[in-house]
Amino acid sequence: MKKKSLILFTALVVSVLSCSDSVEKDYKDASLSIDERVEALLPKLSIEEKVAQMRIFHANIGAKPDENGNLKLSDKVVEKLKLGIAGIKNPGEHIDPVAAAKLNNELQKYIIENNRWGIPALFVTESYNGVDAEGCTRFGRPMTSAASFNTELVQRQWDVVGREARLRGMHMCHSPEADIVRDPRFGRMSEAFGEDTYLTTHMVKNAVIGVQGNYEGLGNGTHIGAVAKHFAGYGQVLGGSNFAAIEISERTLIDEIYPPFEAAVKEARSLGIMASHGDLNGVASHGNPELLTGVLRDQWGFEGYVVSDSNDIARLFYFMGVAESPEAAAQMGLEAGIDIDLYAEDSYSYLPEMVNKNPELEKLIDRSVRRVLRTKFILGLFDNPYIDIEETKKGVRAAASLELAKESDLESIILLKNENNALPLNKEKSTKIALLGPLLNDNTKAMFESVSGSNIKFVAEKGFSLTNEKGGAPKLLDRDTKAIAKLVNTAKGADVTILFLGGDEFTAKEAYFSNSTKGDRATIDPVGPQDELVEKIKALGKPVIVVLKHRRTLSINAIAKEADAILDTWDLSEFGDESTAKIIFGEVSPSGKSPVTIPRSIGQLPFHYSMKEINYKKEYLFLEDGPLYPFGHGLSYGDFKYSDISISSGEITPETELEVSVTVTNKGSMKAKEVVQMYIKDEIGSVTRPDKELKGFEKIELDAGDSKTVTFTITPKMLEFTGISMEKVLEVGDYTVKIGTSSKDYLETTFKLKK
Repeated sequence: MKKKSLILFTALVVSVLSCSDSVEKDYKDASLSIDERVEALLPKLSIEEKVAQMRIFHANIGAKPDENGNLKLSDKVVEKLKLGIAGIKNPGEHIDPVAAAKLNNELQKYIIENNRWGIPALFVTESYNGVDAEGCTRFGRPMTSAASFNTELVQRQWDVVGREARLRGMHMCHSPEADIVRDPRFGRMSEAFGEDTYLTTHMVKNAVIGVQGNYEGLGNGTHIGAVAKHFAGYGQVLGGSNFAAIEISERTLIDEIYPPFEAAVKEARSLGIMASHGDLNGVASHGNPELLTGVLRDQWGFEGYVVSDSNDIARLFYFMGVAESPEAAAQMGLEAGIDIDLYAEDSYSYLPEMVNKNPELEKLIDRSVRRVLRTKFILGLFDNPYIDIEETKKGVRAAASLELAKESDLESIILLKNENNALPLNKEKSTKIALLGPLLNDNTKAMFESVSGSNIKFVAEKGFSLTNEKGGAPKLLDRDTKAIAKLVNTAKGADVTILFLGGDEFTAKEAYFSNSTKGDRATIDPVGPQDELVEKIKALGKPVIVVLKHRRTLSINAIAKEADAILDTWDLSEFGDESTAKIIFGEVSPSGKSPVTIPRSIGQLPFHYSMKEINYKKEYLFLEDGPLYPFGHGLSYGDFKYSDISISSGEITPETELEVSVTVTNKGSMKAKEVVQMYIKDEIGSVTRPDKELKGFEKIELDAGDSKTVTFTITPKMLEFTGISMEKVLEVGDYTVKIGTSSKDYLETTFKLKK
């Protein structure tokens, strides 16, 4: 009897447990894991609802505030939102942060309440000078930040970007760019972090960590997710022309192009990746499963989502010519691993109908939808979809953020030339200074006056613009003889002239798909009569300081010859002229270093410092050898001397490490910062090797007269490269390590790799 009761009891327990396991899990239950919540929600969605989670549209089609600041939706947007949506690009970008937060709360509420399952949307922005939206802190561009050679500073800057974006109701950022840029004809050059793989890798990694709040800021609602782009090789378009073909050897891809993306994925845990506009050695990136699945997911373990660049899945058909039809293009993108279609109406919108004909496609759709839903759960949007407006008021453009913008500027300004110590200027001495040139801003004079004090008198005159500043393809203006004469006459009455030269957002910009929109250039000389201006003012026999503002590298031969001093500022923050004035008047010593090689002529391209050694065998007829300024170059008001380079051992093995040290002394009279740079050269390789490669840098600050010993660790990983068999190898042999102030000015020692 007891045995029978035990059997019945056991059966009852098993039955209860079985029923418990079969209870449907609720995706709204925050106690479940993210994967459990995704799997609980996914089966509920119709195929149309799933595909809606794979599409992003731009808010400019009809999601905006009305005259009272309340949400107003077009009929087109209302129709799109019935099934839910993966996300919306740039809602509220043209209104202030508080108004944007209010609008985005209303928009999110509408989306949640008007799709069957209450699925929130991702609101997406970009970041080139801080959050690309009205009323946020405006930082310098990524190329400008790279010149700081300060990864900790870059991480703090992008932390502010992540916070300010989230406070206005954003969730994802189509930034940072992990592209290597080596062609200054390319109009988007300043959106990336430079020509060097090592520098870009560390900058991108820290940017992603910053904007995502070290990943912890995603779920607690303080930061946004990063979408590193453009995977892969986008900065290498032939001729520097946007949308052109991309030809990169497989070895270069692995050793030089992939590392920033790999670091973004494996070390910084980027939530997203954007595919490249272009092809890659003939294979369109948006239809490349080996790239988007094989490398990105199978090799690197990426778990986030991949988003198309603007309309690029559909372009597999009508632009790339690699798909037979729009439907075939959609299938190519889906199979390759593109999870979200950005903007297109003629691509993933076909998927529901395609599934009716080919049900197997739903497995791939489910794969993508899982990734999108997972992202939304990671960001906590199902549980906390709205923004606290009071926090927005306190958090955007906080005093600390504005001070950080100034700090970043001061560490990013590069002193290219300082003949006879023309800088810094003495603000205790009574001086009249002319602020002249086409890159002069309306508030430049006021910013300089706020720094200089009462002894300095300024006169400011822009003189002329570089272009008509209109349309997608700005036109150069005719030479204005009267304007040039007026600027020269103004300079005659001054003791010193500061010329603001270079380029602007009209002379270097993204070339959009439309044929009427251009941004790349066939030359890299400064446009307009800028060379003439500097030559004529120099002929007056008075000091000439050039402040170079630009978004692409320029061949500044005349400027380099004529100017007494050159400050290369790239594209600074909203306080850029104030920071520049502080450098000019010696409040702070410049410490930026050039993140690119500055060529003498466009004919030298390609011309990055880490090219193969054989590229330097022969120079050009009728052109001075070498670059105008090398990668890593940047002068200081300090006087840094390097000495006593030493290495812990003359040998390294695959299991050991080395330490190499150098002493740096500031023999100048001013406290200053210096970027100590370590390069390694593989003397003999089974394949031709780079002339040298940056493998370490450290920014230090020394008082006048002080010294510091800087030590770098050399690891076997630093010596790896893709060998003749197309696999990573460590090859025995001789290596030279070079430590110094630039890629051309260093001390060196040697070691051997032994097995």
